[in-house]
Amino acid sequence: MSTSTISPKVQISSHPLVLSKLTQLRLHDLPAKDFREGIRAIGSMLIYEASRHLPLADVPNLQSPVAPFTGQTIPLRVGLSPILRAGLGLEDAALEMFPEATVLHLGLFRDKVSLQAIEYYSKLPSQVTADIVFLLDPLIATGGTALAAIHMLSEWGLSPSQIKIISVLGSKQGVQHVAEEFPDVEIYIGAVDDILTEKGYISPGLGDAGDRLYSTI
Repeated sequence: MSTSTISPKVQISSHPLVLSKLTQLRLHDLPAKDFREGIRAIGSMLIYEASRHLPLADVPNLQSPVAPFTGQTIPLRVGLSPILRAGLGLEDAALEMFPEATVLHLGLFRDKVSLQAIEYYSKLPSQVTADIVFLLDPLIATGGTALAAIHMLSEWGLSPSQIKIISVLGSKQGVQHVAEEFPDVEIYIGAVDDILTEKGYISPGLGDAGDRLYSTI
């Protein structure tokens, strides 16, 4: 990962596997099955990087087949928050890393005219059940959907520093928008494209992630 000039909290992948898989995802004729697999693979690598600095706690008095030992565990309660529906493409990758995590689904869609994020679903428990939440949003285009999700999690009781965004691709404008409004939110992203079209699409981008994941183009 390399620190972006946009913000020190924005980490952009420079890993050859991420970049080569992202090239495949951009192809307009890539089958949905391969698109899903690519999103999941990139998600796994980004979540790995985003969890690099999580704290560890010692677990003493354990026993291996050979001898006693002291192990380590992550003491935090981890939450995974996929933004429906495209964020579901990253959910399995995140659950492989954190199988005991709480999954907090957020339903948001972008109005095609105003490009504003509209909330239609939230599955957040009445009490905060996570110390850190990975917000799963494959694309940061205008940044509106990510910002709306952060607001929802903040109203639930999380501070911005407890939220890490996992995103495959973003526009420079959208990522900057999120970073400026929430400078304490960490963003781990596969790549950033310079252009955001008038219709709110990243260019060259990879199209509508939800449609491509579920063959609804």
